[in-house]
Amino acid sequence: MSHDDYSLRTPDIARAFGRASATYDAAARLQGLVRDELLSRLEGLPIEPTVVLDLGAGTGLGTVPLKRRYPKAQVVAMDLSEGMLRATRQRSRFWRPLRCVAGDAARLPLRDASVDLVFSSLMLQWCDPLDAALAEIGRILKPGGLLLFSSFGPDTLRELREAWAAVDNAVHVNAFVDMHDLGSALQRGGFSEPVLDVDRHVLRYPDAMALMRELKAIGAHNLNAGRRRALTGRAALGRMVATYETLRGPAGLPATYEVVYGAAWAPQPRERPVPVAAETRLSPERLLQSLRKARP
Repeated sequence: MSHDDYSLRTPDIARAFGRASATYDAAARLQGLVRDELLSRLEGLPIEPTVVLDLGAGTGLGTVPLKRRYPKAQVVAMDLSEGMLRATRQRSRFWRPLRCVAGDAARLPLRDASVDLVFSSLMLQWCDPLDAALAEIGRILKPGGLLLFSSFGPDTLRELREAWAAVDNAVHVNAFVDMHDLGSALQRGGFSEPVLDVDRHVLRYPDAMALMRELKAIGAHNLNAGRRRALTGRAALGRMVATYETLRGPAGLPATYEVVYGAAWAPQPRERPVPVAAETRLSPERLLQSLRKARP
């Protein structure tokens, strides 16, 4: 497979998540766990943001607690999908107003150095190329601003990927960026003191079709350029399902999700990027300790 086979088109992503806006909340169980973990990492951090950007806000389930945590801040929910933003607007209250803005992470409609905190849960994996999105995030962050994010790693949905690989060579599952490649991308973007760690979740499903229905319900089904354009035949689908069934356990079929958590401070003018090495694999405790360090 070439890189082009795994390329993503922004209009396809926007349409997929727009269609999923009505079903997302009920289906996004793993996304909720990750979002809550990312929110918990704000505890005790020495930041007093006046402008917070929830980048890839979806239906606003992260935006609302961000506004609750920082009631005096302007909290902006940004997403590609107007359908997702409509759901977010329904969560806005006059005593805790949310600003909703449609925008592409690769072309953020915000001024330079205008945001104190960029919070982004499970969105960066949809950015192609990733460096363009990180450059934009670095541009809008104020000096001393913080990027806090989560993204999927390459082991995500490996069981589904391997089951399809037994059928054909087409792209059936999205590709995800390795933690060290994410660290390198942060380095190229000039971010300061990037720290990353990895967690893994294994969810169980009654069958392979239930997993694929859930992916479609949250808008995260196969959108790669190398996907088959025609409907998958019954025989091919049956072979995939039969292969996946060999993994069945007492609780059902496993689906692995590898989650990369990361944080980095805004690029500093004329600051030489610090090489990102294996030491960036920090525990959550080390991550919090690093983030609590005073910034210039």
